[in-house]
Amino acid sequence: MTAKDLDVRCPCCDTTITIEALTGRILRTVEPGQRDETGQALLDEGRWDQVSERVAERPASAEDKLEAGLREEANRESSLDDLFEKAKDKVKRRGEGELPGDPEQ
Repeated sequence: MTAKDLDVRCPCCDTTITIEALTGRILRTVEPGQRDETGQALLDEGRWDQVSERVAERPASAEDKLEAGLREEANRESSLDDLFEKAKDKVKRRGEGELPGDPEQ
């Protein structure tokens, strides 16, 4: 707990909630069965391993997202050109009377 965190204990269920004072964000909840004799949270090794694995997977996920974004950006010009051509054809057909609507409206 830092100086900017607040520990609040629920009087009904005795759960301790740690809140970041600046943002009001809940950082952690510790139920009575998850505390030792001193009131500190017990570490669950299995949970720690799961979190550690998720953190280790983040860079790969970020790389995948970056590559997908770069591919999308590379194809963006051709996609916009195709969209422009479709719109131009639609206006042309509307002017020739194939589509309902007046282009001057």
